[in-house]
Amino acid sequence: MGAGKTSLVLRFVKGQFSEYQESTIGAAFFTQVLSLNEATVKFDIWDTAGQERYHSLAPMYYRGAAAAIVIYDITSMESFARAKKWVQQVQRHANPSLIMFLVANKADLGAERKVANEEGEEYAKENGLSFLETSAKTAQNVNELFYEIAKRLAKANPSRQTGIKLHSIPQETRRRSLFCCV
Repeated sequence: MGAGKTSLVLRFVKGQFSEYQESTIGAAFFTQVLSLNEATVKFDIWDTAGQERYHSLAPMYYRGAAAAIVIYDITSMESFARAKKWVQQVQRHANPSLIMFLVANKADLGAERKVANEEGEEYAKENGLSFLETSAKTAQNVNELFYEIAKRLAKANPSRQTGIKLHSIPQETRRRSLFCCV
């Protein structure tokens, strides 16, 4: 709660930052497409609420996920402790090949820092996570975070098809049926 999850997503998806962001109720859904040299990756992003009362809803959003980002606020040791609990929960219930990042947000508030960068890095390393420090406000490492996830997803699924051909229609039939649907 208050770690900047929605701000981080809005910075990535819309390139926007608002100083005062409403709390997410339940979850919010966003999409964004990234084109890499090796693949095009479409992100379906579920921004889950951080309040405790919504905690039980979270597993239905990350259960089938290919990637997860657990975010904490560098100015709050309590936020870091909650992030650790989220990491444990996700690791228990998510798919084993999940790409997971631990993200230390609000890097622009370095003067108010309560969680050292090294603490976050060490926890991530001990738990098999990738680590990055970001600022939704200044956009520091926000795009880099999602590009890195996209690269790993593309590498993990190199031959994954982008679509399925249901049936083929002969050329002469296609010309005659311009306004038809099946």
